[in-house]
Amino acid sequence: MKGARMGADMAEQPDVLRRLLGRRSEIVASLEHEEPAGVVLVARGSSDYAAIFARYLLEAATGRPVALAAPSLLTLYGTEPRLEGWLALAISQSGRTPEITTVLERYGAAGARTVALTNDAESPLAVAADVSIVLGAGEERAVPATKTFTAQLAAVALVAEALGRVPWPADDWQRMPGVIEDLLADAGPATSAAESLGDADELVAVGRGYLMCIAFEAALKLREATGVRAEGWSAADFRHGPMTVARGEIPLLAVSAPGPAAADVEELAGQLERAGTPVLRLSERPDAELPYPGVLPEPLCALPAAVRAQQLALTLALQRGIDPDEPPGLRKVTPTT
Repeated sequence: MKGARMGADMAEQPDVLRRLLGRRSEIVASLEHEEPAGVVLVARGSSDYAAIFARYLLEAATGRPVALAAPSLLTLYGTEPRLEGWLALAISQSGRTPEITTVLERYGAAGARTVALTNDAESPLAVAADVSIVLGAGEERAVPATKTFTAQLAAVALVAEALGRVPWPADDWQRMPGVIEDLLADAGPATSAAESLGDADELVAVGRGYLMCIAFEAALKLREATGVRAEGWSAADFRHGPMTVARGEIPLLAVSAPGPAAADVEELAGQLERAGTPVLRLSERPDAELPYPGVLPEPLCALPAAVRAQQLALTLALQRGIDPDEPPGLRKVTPTT
């Protein structure tokens, strides 16, 4: 059956989170160390969007600079980094992309303490790191990443707890799996939103702050699962030129959560909507086309928002007769070097 593997992976997310969060104390303790001078993040693909989430969250938690690595500077151009006192965090679902392992090893040799966040404890990346955080999500059978992505977001949040101050209490973790269960049991909004897209073959997703990564991830899931030419943008960057593509026939997916960035995203969405652009709102608002429960602090809203985006991609693919389990030209591990 088309989409069966993606749907099954998605359905496992509450249990994956329960198992991961059951190791919360262990994970936080594994990272207790002297305060890093800064953090550098290494990732590709969906994991790159988890790294964008980490960039916001870890910089807020530590007050230290957090950078996204440019792997080709090391693998192609031979740059020699200097990272004494830094923390290097590599994020990879499989842990088997050679480029990511090579860069983490080079960062370790340059003085950084290295941490791998991956789903495979025996992978080259996990073995190469000083500390390995294993997601424990089990095998992901569909090509589009779902349960491993939400597990990455949760693990990144636990890294933030270990390194600094975070804006959520422990009780929020206790209710997270139930929030995800409720969303998975209610696919109606995704069905309606997919129907409203009709035969649109383009889409723009925008977000800002902690939810910007979900705009990027939603666009990627739609590209992977349906072939829609979807692009993810910062709501701020979208105003600097890309606004010219916001014609009436190209739908906008506006991603937000309660917090300082929400008003800016809504201002942009409202402006385009008044100009004739079809707008879908992925937010905690009850009147949103793709609502999720607004019971969590802004950063943690990234998890239920990601699940809604997965539902939209799966539903749209099935409505169009496409099998999202095996997108043409893609495979589970992309071996860049």
